[in-house]
Amino acid sequence: MAQIKSFGVLQTAKIAAIMYFVVSLIIIVPFGFIALITSAARGREGIAGALFGGVFIFFLPIIYAALGFVFVAIGCIFYNLVAKYVGGIEIDIE
Repeated sequence: MAQIKSFGVLQTAKIAAIMYFVVSLIIIVPFGFIALITSAARGREGIAGALFGGVFIFFLPIIYAALGFVFVAIGCIFYNLVAKYVGGIEIDIE
């Protein structure tokens, strides 16, 4: 068994942010465009919602990646502190 003693905070957070960005592009953006199209199809009252939705869809992957970076960095810092006292996660490497 091997133990993960600590994580590199910035490197782990960068990788997670990129993964969050890609996942949001693949999953969230297509659903956002569907909502945008259906909102615009409702006529005049749907135009404002469609414009807001379009702007939101553009910024959502960036927001998602930034929040992922911050919270993964916090999680890594917390893991590194706890692992000093109780040991790291044990994994079996062959």
